[in-house]
Amino acid sequence: MAVYTDINEVDLKDFLQAYDTGELLSFKGIAEGVENSNFLLHTDRFPLILTLYEKRVDENDLPFYLGLMQHLAERGISCPLPLPRSDGALYGQLCGRPAALISFLEGMWLRKSEARHCRELGVALARMHIAGQDFPLRRENALSLKGWVDLWDKSAARADEVQSGLESEISEELALLEDRWPVDLPEGVIHADLFPDNVFFIGDTLSGVIDFYFACNDFLAYDLAVCLNAWCFEKDRSFNVTKAKALIEGYQSVRPLSAAEIEALPLLARGSALRFFLTRLYDWLTTPEGALVVKKDPLEYLRYLRFHRSVKSAGEYGLS
Repeated sequence: MAVYTDINEVDLKDFLQAYDTGELLSFKGIAEGVENSNFLLHTDRFPLILTLYEKRVDENDLPFYLGLMQHLAERGISCPLPLPRSDGALYGQLCGRPAALISFLEGMWLRKSEARHCRELGVALARMHIAGQDFPLRRENALSLKGWVDLWDKSAARADEVQSGLESEISEELALLEDRWPVDLPEGVIHADLFPDNVFFIGDTLSGVIDFYFACNDFLAYDLAVCLNAWCFEKDRSFNVTKAKALIEGYQSVRPLSAAEIEALPLLARGSALRFFLTRLYDWLTTPEGALVVKKDPLEYLRYLRFHRSVKSAGEYGLS
């Protein structure tokens, strides 16, 4: 469910007066996604996505997110393009929420990916990293080490309600990552949330990337580690090294990894798994029963974390 704020036709048409969109023909809520309220609009000129930014998105970050999409699109990256208002602003206000109109991106996300799709993803991710190198704005990753500590502080006391021994295991893991986390890897703008439902395909061809609302500045290889977790585990939670090899080879065909990045990849994958475990755990413990949001099982990412803990080198991800 991803419509937290209802809108009506009168308010919507008033909002659209500041845009050159043509006549509104219809609109409907979009059920997918978990962070914001999204609507598909049809006008007599083109379809559009309307996004109302809910409480998890800081309005102060919108110039970064929307400006980044504009920047990447201008450099040939296939991603949604924010429509400017008549005053040049990239967002306005609707129903008491910041709201933006975004171009409609053709394609669908894959319910079942294969190695060839992972290779295309790797190529697209590397191209996006290169295109973002000269983006002038900066946003720190709020869900890196400090953010993990903050989330864990809010969840640790109840962690053993989810699985016995969890409080001790995660406290030890977090302490290790704080001690060993890299400090000098290549940095840039990363997507930070490149799950399958944020990558569109037409047939077997990647048609674009969406949902930049976790984008930030961090280690480029961390973005690749996020994709290892999001794309390379099967439904039975087993790791698919063929997919991982294709993902990394696709990435390196555009932007070769440094020796330091390759060495750090298992640790970055552990950190990525912990990040998604902690956000899921917090939501699992704090989302009230009966809420419209579907809670995601944090133990899925605990299993991924344990797998990466056993990895001795990046060669186990298929790297030569």
